[in-house]
Amino acid sequence: MPVGAPSRFPLAAVRGVRLGVACAGIRKPGRRDLVILELAPGSRVAARFTRNAFCAAPVAVAREHLAAAPGGIRYLLVNTGNANAGTGARGMQDARACCQELASLGAVAEQAVLPFSTGVIGEPLPVERVTGGMPEALAALDAEAWEAAAEGIMTTDTRPKGASRRVRIGTVEVTVSGIAKGAGMIRPDMATMLAFVATDAEVAQPVLDGIVARAVDGSFNCITIDGDTSTNDACVLVATGRAGAPAIASADDPAAALLERAVHEVCLELAQAIIRDGEGATKFVTVAVSAGADHAECRRVAYAVAESPLVKTALFASDPNWGRILAAVGRAGVPGLEVGRVGIRLNDVVIVSNGARDPAYTEAAGQRAMAAEEILIAIDLARGAAGATVWTTDLSHDYVRINAEYRT
Repeated sequence: MPVGAPSRFPLAAVRGVRLGVACAGIRKPGRRDLVILELAPGSRVAARFTRNAFCAAPVAVAREHLAAAPGGIRYLLVNTGNANAGTGARGMQDARACCQELASLGAVAEQAVLPFSTGVIGEPLPVERVTGGMPEALAALDAEAWEAAAEGIMTTDTRPKGASRRVRIGTVEVTVSGIAKGAGMIRPDMATMLAFVATDAEVAQPVLDGIVARAVDGSFNCITIDGDTSTNDACVLVATGRAGAPAIASADDPAAALLERAVHEVCLELAQAIIRDGEGATKFVTVAVSAGADHAECRRVAYAVAESPLVKTALFASDPNWGRILAAVGRAGVPGLEVGRVGIRLNDVVIVSNGARDPAYTEAAGQRAMAAEEILIAIDLARGAAGATVWTTDLSHDYVRINAEYRT
């Protein structure tokens, strides 16, 4: 079962964005598995993509189309059930064929379509099913269909993920809404599995590029379920400009900071929703590293703890086996770490002080902390002023079962 409350729907509509969903039978009959987002003419689009060297064909095509015309994108096309990754030249042809068909139906240029896929790697994309579902999805286009779209991009997710914020620019209220999918193969190395965020603010392209880069770094790049970076990761930020608010032409404009905060909040809520819905997760875990020499070493320590199978299985068992946390900190590769100064806390329970078991620590207190659904592992390196936070899950029997049965 997922940890914590589900996302709150309905999301706020974003002027200039309509969403349509279809059951195309890409993997299972009767399941929503094809989503189209229609963007108003003149919308600007910025995105971050996976750094996995085996990036999927749709990622390669989306990069090409976005580079050609970031202000000319009219449709986002998303299919689940098939990643179209590891499919070679045929995969590229299939991704382009899907873009061509939607471009024809929407009377736009092929480069105005960005394709996204998620699902099983290494299988040919069933192009005829994807294209066959397009008329249904186009006919269903609706500005209020965010929840249906959030369901349509799910794979092993158990619930849809969405978030909205509103912010005032000048005298006009603008909206930021977003959806995401992801529950496994999660250690984003740029962004998340798939996330689509839109605002009706008008934003210059360089400003939009900066906002998505920083929002991704502080949210999707701070989560891990299993340490695996997908071949298909993508995070897209759209600005339609349809709210009628004053244009944000410069990063120095105070409105840019207001909008960026709203985008960051949406991305962070989506990122944490992914962790809460991690495959087989029973715990939502925050690993907060403080007093490091720099951000990079703090993040290194946080990920070493968050991705340790021994730490994660102890979390699942609610076993305060704090030696596993200590060992993970020690192997993170922090040069010159003075282990005799390190402190570790589980929620409100100090377990390690000055590099050893705290004199006041008791096993009962540790068990009480580990039994909670939400756990903070706070690590004090006592060597500087930097910090970093990563969110993760425990590792349960169900994670193994879900991934063992993924293709059956």
